[in-house]
Amino acid sequence: MTIARLVYSDDSGQIYDHPYLEMAGSSGGSWQSIDDTFLIPLPPGSDLFLLPERIPVGYDHNKQEFVALVADPHDPQREVQAVAAFMAPAHTQLLTAAYQKRQNAPLLPLFSYTAVGWKDGQFVAAGVRVDPLVRQDIDQFDLEKLERRARRALDRQSHNRLIQHLGTCALTYGCPAARNYFLGRWEAPLPTSPQCNASCIGCISLQEDSQVCSSQERITFVPSPEEIAEVAASHLRRADQPLVSFGQGCEGEPLLQGKTLAAAINLIRSQTERGTINLNTNGSLPGTIAQLRDSGLDSIRVSLNSAREVYYRNYYKPSGYSFSEVQASLRTMKGKGGFVSINLLTLPGISDEEEEVEAIIRLIDDTGVDLIQMRNLNMDPEWYLREIGYRPRGHRLGILKMMAKIRHVHPQVEFGYFNPCLNP
Repeated sequence: MTIARLVYSDDSGQIYDHPYLEMAGSSGGSWQSIDDTFLIPLPPGSDLFLLPERIPVGYDHNKQEFVALVADPHDPQREVQAVAAFMAPAHTQLLTAAYQKRQNAPLLPLFSYTAVGWKDGQFVAAGVRVDPLVRQDIDQFDLEKLERRARRALDRQSHNRLIQHLGTCALTYGCPAARNYFLGRWEAPLPTSPQCNASCIGCISLQEDSQVCSSQERITFVPSPEEIAEVAASHLRRADQPLVSFGQGCEGEPLLQGKTLAAAINLIRSQTERGTINLNTNGSLPGTIAQLRDSGLDSIRVSLNSAREVYYRNYYKPSGYSFSEVQASLRTMKGKGGFVSINLLTLPGISDEEEEVEAIIRLIDDTGVDLIQMRNLNMDPEWYLREIGYRPRGHRLGILKMMAKIRHVHPQVEFGYFNPCLNP
């Protein structure tokens, strides 16, 4: 049987597979050997990352031990670096890359770092596809068509600041949701809030730590209800499986603009009843959630890194609210007949720890969550575990068994990656 071999990079950035060391992975900082049930071909649209000042770790099957690869087996004079995969959307990692950090290694940028290897002439990753929807698959994007449509829309609606902002998201940052807006399909983003009431250590739009750069610039203005409705209503009227979402990676917390959102939703629904209006949120203001639901909001997705309050608090660093308000927001939306998702920022070794899984099950018991979106945590894994004060507590099930256990207790709960269109 062919094994998945360790991949590594030399000091020039060239990637090789090791002649005999097997691919390894990491779960909460503990190295693991990998069997085939964890592996899929590296999905199209994924990226490979070199991990600076990190020594690749593989598994020696004959010696039954993990080995840190300190030199290139083809040229011992060359230094080597660990390699990881950033998997395409709709995929969740099962193990992160195994490596040994050198002293004074820099923090890794705000991406996820999935274990990657080489098998049968192709790269393989420790991951699973959790959503069949192709909304952000790379083969769905004709970049020439996108450029034409985006430039035409930006010229035609130069008066609308929100559309101009989305143009930057689509054409500069390559945001798949913004691209889909200009291509007239599926989920369109509605960023609205420059402010936030949390200071997430992994925030991709604002970083106070000088060692880490934000992935994109945050919106600097609050669009008017009319600007929002111009984007949203036309999209909902015309798009296939239409959905619009407040709360994007390029903004703060949209609930802080509750009055603007309520006015925008009323204006949108005065123009069309078609499609789904969604809110991605930290769930900090349950009263505002209730008002937005009464205005016509269809669904919410609340982001969580953990259902254990101490880890939640240490990651989000909330200001003026607590985990109890987050739970209340989920209950409020569900109690008013809305659809409720949690955006679970997943990291193998902590998300699948037995105590964590039990906490997620209790959260579902309490709030009636409909969908768990399995999103990879985009952050240096070691930095994350250190910042949240993680201490191993009990058995790790593995991500696949974690999902299976939740399904067993709550068979009504779905797993996925994208916000659903509730009325296509």
